[in-house]
Amino acid sequence: MGSIDYSQKIPNNVNLNSDRKLQRALENWQPNFLDWWGDMGPEGAQMNDVYLRTAISTEPSGWANFGYVKMPDYRWGIFMADQVQDRRIHFGEHKGKEVWQDVPGEHRANLRRIIVTQGDTEPASVEQQRLLGLTAPSLYDLRNLFQINVEEGRHLWAMVYLLHRYFGRDGREEADALLERRSGQVDNPRILGAFNEQTPDWLAFFMFTYFTDRDGKFQLNALAESSFDPLSRTTRFMLTEETHHMFVGETGVSRIIQRTCEMMKKHNVEAPDQVRKLGVIDLQTIQRYLNFHYSVTLDLFGADQSSNAAMFYSSGLKGRYKEGMRKDDHELKDQSYKILDVQDGKLVEKEVPMLNALNEVLRNDFIVDSEGGIGRWNKVIEAAGLPFRLTLPHKAFNRQIGTLSGVHLSPEGKPVSESEWNASVGEWMPTAEDREYVVSLMKAVTEPGKFANWISPPRVGINKQPIDAEYVRFN
Repeated sequence: MGSIDYSQKIPNNVNLNSDRKLQRALENWQPNFLDWWGDMGPEGAQMNDVYLRTAISTEPSGWANFGYVKMPDYRWGIFMADQVQDRRIHFGEHKGKEVWQDVPGEHRANLRRIIVTQGDTEPASVEQQRLLGLTAPSLYDLRNLFQINVEEGRHLWAMVYLLHRYFGRDGREEADALLERRSGQVDNPRILGAFNEQTPDWLAFFMFTYFTDRDGKFQLNALAESSFDPLSRTTRFMLTEETHHMFVGETGVSRIIQRTCEMMKKHNVEAPDQVRKLGVIDLQTIQRYLNFHYSVTLDLFGADQSSNAAMFYSSGLKGRYKEGMRKDDHELKDQSYKILDVQDGKLVEKEVPMLNALNEVLRNDFIVDSEGGIGRWNKVIEAAGLPFRLTLPHKAFNRQIGTLSGVHLSPEGKPVSESEWNASVGEWMPTAEDREYVVSLMKAVTEPGKFANWISPPRVGINKQPIDAEYVRFN
C-alpha cells in the first residue's frame, strides 16, 4: 500500500482505477483544479523549474523524491497512510468497536462538514500567499514557499477524494465549491476568518506558517484519531508534510531575528527607529506581528465551550491530540475542565464538563507547543547580548470567538477599558506604518546564494544541497 502509482493520470495509492465512475469524476474535477491553480496559484511563476519534493511512498522513511518540476506539472495525487490491521475505535461512545470504512448515515452531515472545513483551508493559504513569490528574499525561501504551495494543493486533493468517494452528489458539489470560494472575497470568502487575512509580506508568511500551520498540525492530529478510517489514514499522511511548513515558519522568523540582532550589535543601536534605518525589522515590530498571528490562530480552535466538539468526540469523529497517550477513560462523561470566563469585567476560571471544553483542550495543547519556538527565538536574542525577549500574549488577548470575544485585555492579560485599548493597540498589534515599513523591505533577490539585507542565510541547504544552489530556475 505504501507505494504510489505515478502511471495514472491522478497518482494514487487507493487503487483508483478499480472504480471507473469515481476515477472519471475526479478526472473531470482535475481541469477545474488546474484552472484554479493558474488563476490563484503563485503569481508569475508557472513556468519556473522548482526544486521540489514529491511523495513517492507513504512509508515513514524515503517517501520524498527531489527534482526540478514546473508547478503546473506537479503530480498532485491521492495518498493515504497504510491501513492499520484490526484498528479499533479508542474513544467516545463506540470505544472498542471496529473503525468505520464507510460513513455511518447518522454521522454523514457532520463528517462532511469536518472534511469541507479542513479542505477549505488548503486552497485558502495558497491564495493568501500567491503574490509572495514576487518579493522572495532568496531562491532558498522562494523554493520553500512553492513547496508549501504545492503541498497545500495536494492536501486539497486529499479532502476532495474523500468528498467524491464517500459523499455522492453532495460531496461533488462541496468539492466544486472549494474552488469557488476565495480568500478575503466579500461575497464568497473562505470559511475560517484567519484564512481571509492578507499575507502581504514575508514576516507575515513566516508567522502564518509557524502559528497557523501549527493549528493545522493539531487539527490533523485530532482527525487522525477519527473512527472514520479513510479520514484518519488521509490526515496521518498529511502530517508528514505539515512538519516542513512549521519548520519554514520557525526558521524564517529566527533568521529575521538573527539578522536584526547582528545589525543592532554592529551599529550599537536598540531604538526601533534607529534599527529601521539599518534596513532590518525591529524586534518590537516582530512582537506585534507575533501578537496578531498568534491571537488570530487561537480563534481557529473554535469557542471555548462547544456542544459540537462534545458530539464530535462522543461520536468518534474527532479525538484529542495524542488521544492514545492520555491516561483517562477516553469517554470523559464525568470529567471537568477549567476555562476562562469574564465576570464583572474580570477574567476568572470556571469548571465546565470536559466534553464541552475539548476545543479549549486542543487550544491549550497548541499553546504549550507554540512556546517552544518562542524560547528558541529568544535564545538568538540572548546570544546577541540583548535584553529584549519575545513573549506569547495572554490567550484571551484580541480574541473574536467564544466567551472572550471582544474582551479588551493587554498582552499580559490585564483588563483594560475600550479607551485604553484604543490608545495602546498600536503598541500591541501591527500598525499600518509597521506593515508599510515591512512591505518596503520586500524586494526580490534572485541570485543564487544571495539574501535580502533583512534576513540571515539558513544554516544548511535543502536535501543536502549547498545554500547557493539554484533552487528555482527562471524560464
